[in-house]
Amino acid sequence: MTPDAPGPRPVNPDAPGSRRQGPGAASLLRRHRDFRLLWVGETVSRFGTATASVALPLIAISMLEATTFHVGLLTAAAWAPWLLIGLPAGAWVDRRHRRPILLATSAASFLLTAAVPVAAWAGILTVHLLLTAALLAGGAAVLFQTAYTAYLPTLLDPADHAEGNAKLHGSASAAQLAGLGCGGLAVQFAGPSNALLIDATTFLVALACLGAIRFRERRTTLVRRAGAIREGIALVAKDVWLRTLTLFGAVSNLALMGYQAIVVVFLVREAGLAAGTVGALIAAATSGGIVGAFAGRRLAARLGSARALLLCELGLPTLALLIPLSGVSPWFYLVGAFGVSLGVVGGNVVKATFQQSYCPPELLGRLTATASFVNYGTIPLGALLGGTLGELLGLGTALWITTAGVPLAGLILLCSPMRRHRDLPTQAPADSSLVRMA
Repeated sequence: MTPDAPGPRPVNPDAPGSRRQGPGAASLLRRHRDFRLLWVGETVSRFGTATASVALPLIAISMLEATTFHVGLLTAAAWAPWLLIGLPAGAWVDRRHRRPILLATSAASFLLTAAVPVAAWAGILTVHLLLTAALLAGGAAVLFQTAYTAYLPTLLDPADHAEGNAKLHGSASAAQLAGLGCGGLAVQFAGPSNALLIDATTFLVALACLGAIRFRERRTTLVRRAGAIREGIALVAKDVWLRTLTLFGAVSNLALMGYQAIVVVFLVREAGLAAGTVGALIAAATSGGIVGAFAGRRLAARLGSARALLLCELGLPTLALLIPLSGVSPWFYLVGAFGVSLGVVGGNVVKATFQQSYCPPELLGRLTATASFVNYGTIPLGALLGGTLGELLGLGTALWITTAGVPLAGLILLCSPMRRHRDLPTQAPADSSLVRMA
């Protein structure tokens, strides 16, 4: 069934006002109880994750005397599960209700995160234990993200997808902004390992919010098929739009994580900034994501979704070239990272809305897992690249190389059919493999 075909759709019976009532309709957060719970849980969880993203490398640097390579390896471990289980996760999620998966993975994330400060209190925390915890938590994140992406379109009516994506991305950016600043301050006043207790607590809040959602998905009619993973790969490989966006995401994430894996080390060791200052600086730069979350939707309406995507993913990220100059002045980092954050989040809003309307709901799990396998699979490689370059060539040279890759990745979009269109398509063509498999 195509996205616009007639037929029953899973709607929330407990939120009769969830459907859009016209241009003057109330905000989605006001009229949709279950989306509000999902939004609160995800926002709080993103806050905790941002706090941990500052605390983890500082734990490695200050408590365990880790090298630059170890810090890069720590980031790689958190994302490596996308390479290990990313593809089968999509086929598995498509055969199951998504909410129980979200509940189970949130509980697992809480236990794994809380284990780090407990190990530190017991005096047994090592780099290897920290890497193991990051790897297992990354596995839980793979299952959560795959189920979450497929769950959201079933919770909302199609007319609410754009607003829902904008609100989720906007709040995620705001939570990240607050979490990064809080992470630096928590590390400074409570110690690196104790700062992770904030992240652990947020997983409990997310778990409570998910448990309170009343909406129940329809029983899935999909059965286990040996070719499910192969079908997911074919969905992406045979469609020019999905193929282009997936390839771009892979190259972009390689460069983004290459510099993000070592920038905290650079700001502490080369720029000589204190942990609290680093957290505040990163938080201020990340505020560009809040602007991007709201600007992405509006730019797509004004310029067209394809043109807005080119602006967000090719134009704004050129400011990344200012980041290596942050040793001269922290303002260079602030301006450069702000522009990158604005572009990335704005582009993500446009891409998420496109994918949810373009792909039939019953294929979203496999599509998400396949695209994420490629997109997120380059993140650990980027982290290892950044750490290795920083160890061999020095942090400054490594930053120049990795930040240059951020705008260069946008050339993939410019060389695609996207440059000839004002808007991305809203549904797959009739002869598309997406329609035939649905």
